[in-house]
Amino acid sequence: MAIARRQSGTLPAARALASQIHPVFMLPPVAVSLTGSLLAARETGSFGPTIAALHATAIFTAVYTAHLKDGYVDFFVRGEDDDHPLSATGCRVGLVAAGVVFLAALTGVFLTAGLGGAALTAPTWALGYFHAPQLDTNPVTATGGYPAGIALALLGSFVAGHGSLTPAVLGLAGVLLAVLLGIKVIDDAQDYAYDRSIEKRTVAVVLGRSRARQTAEGCLAAGLLGVAGLAATGVFPTGTILAVFAFGGVAAIARRADPRLATMLLVRGAYVFLALLLIALWYRPMAGPLPIDIGVFGPYTYLATEVVFGALALALLWRGEAIASAARSIVVLYPLAYVWDWYTLEVGIFAIELRTGIDLLAIPLEEHLFMIVVPGLVIGIHETLRDSDT
Repeated sequence: MAIARRQSGTLPAARALASQIHPVFMLPPVAVSLTGSLLAARETGSFGPTIAALHATAIFTAVYTAHLKDGYVDFFVRGEDDDHPLSATGCRVGLVAAGVVFLAALTGVFLTAGLGGAALTAPTWALGYFHAPQLDTNPVTATGGYPAGIALALLGSFVAGHGSLTPAVLGLAGVLLAVLLGIKVIDDAQDYAYDRSIEKRTVAVVLGRSRARQTAEGCLAAGLLGVAGLAATGVFPTGTILAVFAFGGVAAIARRADPRLATMLLVRGAYVFLALLLIALWYRPMAGPLPIDIGVFGPYTYLATEVVFGALALALLWRGEAIASAARSIVVLYPLAYVWDWYTLEVGIFAIELRTGIDLLAIPLEEHLFMIVVPGLVIGIHETLRDSDT
């Protein structure tokens, strides 16, 4: 009973089984499991290493099961793959071994953390085992299986460490689900021609490449808007908005890339996205006192900020040879901006405290500069982005 297809013996069998461990595929779910444990520790004030290790082990074996079963079906059942390091018997042995380890880890989660964490973790094995050939033939389950498993990994580990769900962790799971759905749709589009030839119904095959890409971008946008909405309503700390800016920039670059490059960019961007979310949820960097308070400039504070951002605007406009066009736009915009500014100050919508006190035409001097700096900065950024696209 050979485990490896080409060689017999313990060492070749171990190598063949180990070949089914793919870090790119398996690291995200395990990392998200540990993230849930860390967030639970943030809420409870104590970290349970045993629970965290048991849950991470369960998630690892669930994903290992998915990869092993997928390879078995694609090579031995469908004949899609050209090669496989394991024999059919070896695949079955690996699946049984992974199932036993998963069951043992799940039992450990149940005994140490209770039913809630175990109940949310158990479906991850089912998602892995039934991915092929049952779930991967439907565009919804084929695309949603991996993202759903990651969302469950987060929720299961958090409940195992905390005891119950919170709005913040539910929101985080939903955000990750939306973003990963978008990445998965783009990733599947890499195999569009092959999947279509074997009548495999991925989202790209069902909707077509263009509409599938639009669907993926909609999922990514929903995830980013979800973070912004949760931050605006106080469910997430304000600092999580930084993750939106970071991943949004990556998504904007990936938008023009082919599916292969876009997937590479977005997967790496997703790691940064999750890391920034975790940092913001843990440290809440924008909730405490400011690390740098430029209010020490007193009445010249507002003016100082305009000098800094005005210099940046001028540099961008100079680089883009757009000073003349920016000046024309500012001249046209200025009267409207002036009336709007005068009115909002007059009715008391906002007040400016750290200013020089110099007024010109019934509004502060700094507001006149503001109406020049902001349009200049916008046009400078626009010209810079346009140059990078050409």
